[in-house]
Amino acid sequence: MEWDQEIDATGLLCPLPVLKARKRLAGMAPGAVLRLVSTDPAAVIDVPHFCADAGHVLLKTLTEGSAQVFLIRRG
Repeated sequence: MEWDQEIDATGLLCPLPVLKARKRLAGMAPGAVLRLVSTDPAAVIDVPHFCADAGHVLLKTLTEGSAQVFLIRRG
């Protein structure tokens, strides 16, 4: 799947991956896709909740090595 922008949040702990995603998504056009890469174990809980609360769509969650990858469509 293609994406428009990417954030590498590896090594960052809660709440930084979500805060970085929120800031980046705010500057993106509706419908654009953000790829967020995180090694924070809490991200698997935090990112879906953030998307639901903020009106974004979590398209896919993948595992790449020790990282979780989230594809988020801006609402």
